[in-house]
This record gives sequence, C-alpha cells and structure tokens, in this order.
Amino acid sequence: MDEPYESNLPTSSCATHVYDSPCFALLTPEEKGILDRQTVTITYKKGETICKQGTFASNVMFLEKGLVKIYLEGNPKNLILTITPSGQLIGVPAIYDGNNTFLYSVTTYVESVVKMIDVATFKQLMLQNASFAYRILNLMNENTAQTYGRFFCLTQKHLHGRLADILICLSGRIFKSLEFDLPLSRNDLGELTGMSTESVIR
Repeated sequence: MDEPYESNLPTSSCATHVYDSPCFALLTPEEKGILDRQTVTITYKKGETICKQGTFASNVMFLEKGLVKIYLEGNPKNLILTITPSGQLIGVPAIYDGNNTFLYSVTTYVESVVKMIDVATFKQLMLQNASFAYRILNLMNENTAQTYGRFFCLTQKHLHGRLADILICLSGRIFKSLEFDLPLSRNDLGELTGMSTESVIR
C-alpha cells in the first residue's frame, strides 16, 4: 500500500492501532529475562475464547500473531469494542488496583498465537521501570480516545455511516489494503455497529 493512501485515512474507531510492542524495548536485559520466565505462549484455533468477561485476570496478553475481537457480553447482543490485529497488548485495563477480573471477552477470528504474561510480574515491571510504565500509560490513553470514537460513531452516525466507518477501519488499520478477505460475519458487523444483522444485510 502506498504512503499517500495511509496518510489520508480518516480517523476510524474499530481498532486501536498504537499497540505494537515497542514498550518491551524499554525493558532492561534483566527485566526482559524476568518477563520471559513469567510468560507462556499459547496457540488458539479460530473461534476460541482467549479470556472471558468477569473471570479472574491473572495475565496480561500480547497478541503475537492473529486477529481477535474484544467485546462486551450482553443479552441478547454483544458489543464489539475493537478488532485487534497482531502486535497488541490485551487485558491492560483490568490491572488497576481494586479490580481482579477481565472487563471484556476476547475471541479469535483466525488461528492466533498469544503470549500470556503473569499480571503480578507485569505490574512489578511497571513499578520499577518508569519509561515502561509511561509507555503503558500512553497506550491506555490512546485506547480511551479510541473508545470515545466508538461512542461517537454509535450514537451520532446513521446506519450507513456506522458501516462505512467500520469498513474504512478494516481497510486502513487492520488489513492495510483496499481489497481483503473479510473474516467477520454479518452478525459481527452488527455487533460492531450497534445494528441488527438484518440492517447490515440491507
């Protein structure tokens, strides 16, 4: 994809695009060793649940490879918050003091490789490495800004605008191409846009 297309993309709200792992480069060799010893790598098949909303948050996850959806479970419909490509951290919002559960569920769209980082180790590295902690804070602030964009899209745009916003985001932020195979179902598109499946089909 050429550079002009990338630079002219409008701001969209389906994906956080700043999580890309440079924060780990801020760790010292000793800290990286500690992290490695407290990390396990798991491969998930398409459609498997990585974590479930309301369960104990014992890990922070780094999506090494794959594509997942992060969503709030509801009745009768879920609400997809973001579509997350590889190179991103997952579960960071659950590590604040006073909370010990995941705030959302995560399910794979394709086969995905996830590094599970012990949450206590992750917190300790934040406490002892200010540069690392500052980077994580920036990531969380970017995620908050993305959430505001999602709310604006869902509450202020008409149905066609919501769907257009998602398609632009998928093209520019996830697949980085004008042409791509869409792994999302019509139901997924409905959960992303706050629309019924029937409205998405129309």
